[in-house]
Amino acid sequence: MFDHKTLGGTGLSVAPLCLGGNVFGWTADEEQSFAVLDAYTAAGGNFVDTADAYMYHFPGNEAGQSESLIGRWLAARGNRDEVVVATKVGDHPQRKGLRPDNIKAAAEDSLRRLGTDRIDLYYVHFDDESVPVEDIVTALDELVRAGKVRAVGASNMSPARLDASLRFARREGLTGYQVLQPHYNLVSRDTYEGERRDIALREGLACVPYFALASGFLTGKYRPGRTVDNVRNIPGLAGGYADSERGMTVLAAVEEVASAHRAEPATVALAWLAQQPTVAAPIASARLVEQVPALVALQDLRLSDAEVEALNAASA
Repeated sequence: MFDHKTLGGTGLSVAPLCLGGNVFGWTADEEQSFAVLDAYTAAGGNFVDTADAYMYHFPGNEAGQSESLIGRWLAARGNRDEVVVATKVGDHPQRKGLRPDNIKAAAEDSLRRLGTDRIDLYYVHFDDESVPVEDIVTALDELVRAGKVRAVGASNMSPARLDASLRFARREGLTGYQVLQPHYNLVSRDTYEGERRDIALREGLACVPYFALASGFLTGKYRPGRTVDNVRNIPGLAGGYADSERGMTVLAAVEEVASAHRAEPATVALAWLAQQPTVAAPIASARLVEQVPALVALQDLRLSDAEVEALNAASA
């Protein structure tokens, strides 16, 4: 069972693994999604991540379907008070951007789809540089003061805009970003390690990385010449990593550590992330309930300093 911990300065108590909702209603139908959510919560998980835009970028999907599915699951299980729900604003096709009125309208839409009266953690999904950071921070603070949002975070935002947002919030006594959700994993380190992590360390922000398993590549199932019947087996997602020498070098190192622990590669990749500075809870998704045990095993795997260094070297 997961031991919970406080997420940065939010006051939210969460499991050390966040369950990603991007597959819900996309590669996992409602029955499969409910089974995955049930298995995750049965293991003590309580932190679920979604977005108002999931997964309209892919044909056959519509924006908000993941939120709606999670809302139906929460209603069916009657466990809303036991689950920390994170969602995002800024990329819904009818709610693009971060104008204050748009943020507030998008939040109401998300509340309705989720069937709840509050969003536990509300992220800016993609920054909108046409809007001053002061306007964005003020709009988010108003949602917190209204009780509709408990904590706020930022996902895809430049270090300069992130820093300016935090300084403004502190100067004006407003709710600032408390959580970062960067693209970060063993084969994609540059986006976070550097200025963003420096800011997180300085400001005490919690890091909740997305694509923690590199869209499934770090599970070991994507390899050169192997056909995988999965929408993610395309360039730019998991299939793209298998085409690079560096990707395969990283995977080989992960599998060596996994073999030593008799663990799944996914568990090792998540454990490496969990042991990085500022990381509070990596995000990983599961399409099938059979994939959940490798994710929740993160709780019981502690890598040695030598193993962390070997993975660092392979991914440098």
